[in-house]
Amino acid sequence: MAGDGSVKLIDEKGIRLDGRKVDELRPVNIKIGVIKNADGSAEIRMGKNIIIAAVYGPRELHPKHRALADRALIQCFYRMSTFSVSDRKSPAPSRREKEISMVISNSLASVVLTEKYPRTTIDVYLQVLQADGGTRTASLTAASVALADAGIPMRGLIASVAAGLINDKAVLDLFDVEDQKGSGDLPLGYCPVLDEISLLQLDGVFTVKQFEDCLNIAIKGAKDLYEIQRDALKQKYTDIRAEVEVPVKPKTEEPKEEPKEEPKVAPKPVLKVEKPKTEEPKPSKDDKKEVE
Repeated sequence: MAGDGSVKLIDEKGIRLDGRKVDELRPVNIKIGVIKNADGSAEIRMGKNIIIAAVYGPRELHPKHRALADRALIQCFYRMSTFSVSDRKSPAPSRREKEISMVISNSLASVVLTEKYPRTTIDVYLQVLQADGGTRTASLTAASVALADAGIPMRGLIASVAAGLINDKAVLDLFDVEDQKGSGDLPLGYCPVLDEISLLQLDGVFTVKQFEDCLNIAIKGAKDLYEIQRDALKQKYTDIRAEVEVPVKPKTEEPKEEPKEEPKVAPKPVLKVEKPKTEEPKPSKDDKKEVE
């Protein structure tokens, strides 16, 4: 934050240079599973920011003397590509990149159940492909989703966004020009499920009223961003289910055939065979004499 607030960045109607209102987020799009070889990954496009997050682990930590006996170590590596800004950036890690890496690591450690994986490391790589202000908050948002994609148990997702002062007005989600010419910014990491703040930084001079206004507007923006995170995760598993399930064709009722009547066969005539009558022999005269 290099400005003093003297440059007019918001008009009388409360409309900013990019056409947004004071409490409006930039367009946000989150994709899950963009890197095949990572355990979990996500891509976030927030305004003109394009950032990729990749998670590897839990896995064995080297060197082993850095391992923690009671929990996993979360290591974050935030890097800006040399072509991510208008002036070519040095490929060597800067002091700012190291500071942001540490801040994001500490923020993620507040929600990850690291005690389930003692003596291991969870590595989070964040690569900024295009920068337009608010890259640390967008990176934290993407890292939280990538951890969920990796199946690492967490107490909740962290949604991160910055608020700031422009012409003495509290505004949400500063882009590059507002970040440079405004009079102060307040990056916030918030977990709506726990109602906890995991990241809070301040750059510039604020009155108590201005600080409260910026904090409230940042929490509101983080809640809206959290819904986008959830929808992105749901969409991934909806797509997986659609690929796995075989569509079942609806059964069509076959027309019932009426039973065919069998042709009636006339009964065969029964032939009666009559036995021939046998006549008993008549007694002879000699037989009669013997009877007498």
